[in-house]
Amino acid sequence: MAVLRLFASIRVAAGTGKTAIPGDTVGEVINTASKQFGETFSTLLPNCKIWVNGKQADLSTSVVDEDEVALLPPVSGG
Repeated sequence: MAVLRLFASIRVAAGTGKTAIPGDTVGEVINTASKQFGETFSTLLPNCKIWVNGKQADLSTSVVDEDEVALLPPVSGG
């Protein structure tokens, strides 16, 4: 299972910053997470950047056990 890391508002929506999610691609991991975490989580996804093991990725990117999939929503500073 890939390790899904969540930050900022999407972390709040999920209620966690880190969880293991099954899937062979980033898209499968995100779809499973959407079902698990619900509508608020899902509405934030289109604005998030996706990174796998520190490199920018997309929904078709393959993942294997222990890969880290990070979702980073836009953040504003103050």
